[in-house]
Amino acid sequence: MITITLNPLRVPELDPGFVPAVLWNRAYRETVQDGVPLVLGLEGENGRFSRFETVVRPITDPETLRYVERLVKFLLWARGGWRLIVGGPVEIAAAVAADYTPGGARAFDADMMEKCYGRPFTVEAVPASAVPTAREVGSVIGGHLGGCRIGFDLGASDYKVAAVKDGVVLYSDEFAWDPRPQTDPDYHYEHLNAGLRAAASYLPRVDAIGGSSAGVIVNNRFMVASLLRNVKPERMSEAQGLFERLREEWGVPLEVVNDGDVTALAGALSLKENGVLGIAMGSSEAAGFLTLEGRMTGWLSELAFAPVDFNPEAVLEEWSGDRGVGALYFSQQAVNRLIPAAGIPVPPEMGLPERLRLVQFLMGQDDPRALAIYRTIGTYLGYSLAYYAEFYDFRHALILGRVTSGKGGGLILSTAQEVLAAEFPELAARVNVQLPDEKSRRVGQACAAASLPDLQQVALAV
Repeated sequence: MITITLNPLRVPELDPGFVPAVLWNRAYRETVQDGVPLVLGLEGENGRFSRFETVVRPITDPETLRYVERLVKFLLWARGGWRLIVGGPVEIAAAVAADYTPGGARAFDADMMEKCYGRPFTVEAVPASAVPTAREVGSVIGGHLGGCRIGFDLGASDYKVAAVKDGVVLYSDEFAWDPRPQTDPDYHYEHLNAGLRAAASYLPRVDAIGGSSAGVIVNNRFMVASLLRNVKPERMSEAQGLFERLREEWGVPLEVVNDGDVTALAGALSLKENGVLGIAMGSSEAAGFLTLEGRMTGWLSELAFAPVDFNPEAVLEEWSGDRGVGALYFSQQAVNRLIPAAGIPVPPEMGLPERLRLVQFLMGQDDPRALAIYRTIGTYLGYSLAYYAEFYDFRHALILGRVTSGKGGGLILSTAQEVLAAEFPELAARVNVQLPDEKSRRVGQACAAASLPDLQQVALAV
């Protein structure tokens, strides 16, 4: 067996065991001689079908299985689908299928796909030549600025609202909440409604409401959301219909999409350009993608569950049961994970938002411990952006979210740019990685969300 060895040019100072996915995959592919084709296909909603082609060693060795397993996992959370077609060696297809059976290593992922798409998740083995051609669909959403609008963005520790009139932000604010442990969906309804009323007080009227939230949202209904993790089963349908309830009460068009998509939309509106990959570092990692043609793909882009660290001893994500996934590298959780390594004492009872604020305060004082945390996250980001570029064709990467607020965001950005320039100079030359201004970092998603409803289409429908 050929052993994969890596020599990264940058090592995260607080996480020397980090194994960048992009370098591991590159090293594996360099060992493939006289390889055999492997084609992976994913069928999603409305007949959407994604293809990904690669080459693997002709023998089914542990490194090949590792390469394929991590690749399938990434594609599943990046693009989504209820049917996975594995075109290639039957031994590889069998190993993948075993992972996604009840009790298998990726049973969580299979279950989540079933919830997202409302049908059983299946794995099919076919020859590489038999994998169907791609059928990608997309749509143009958002960017509607006329009228009096409210936008909101739901996170795990706070939610943001904005009042916008003809594209001008009249009011924006953040409200603390704690939705994850709540068993009663009225908690979510009452808190969000209070924020909407606060924003409405700054407008002469409300013509439309747009929102973004973590989780999978289809037709304004939650399909999967950690914000509803502890709602009682008998009230889950009610919780999933939160936005429908608010639309009925307010009597105006209301559109809600995944926060990652709104991150990309916020970037496009700010830059006035397309080809945007938006990454929001908040309570978790959210991502969204706007194509070079300015279209949303319909992909999941739930990169919080997509692996970026191939160290087999990487930190375990407690919900998915997997290691090295994005949620623990680009979020409040990432900061919290690095606090002990940085040597910052915190009381056990201190919550994640408070811990982040402490690190941000220390960063404001140029404390070397906080500097080390942000440089480490920046190194993660540089390597992960290169990995994301293997799946997303973007020209701009926009970094948003609470973790990027303050001086730390600038250090994350500059460190990531250094990694790209040193390790991936061609990518660094064609991709612009940047932060929006401070206000946009914190409430930009809520403002972009306000632009989601198309009042002209509503008028035509009426």
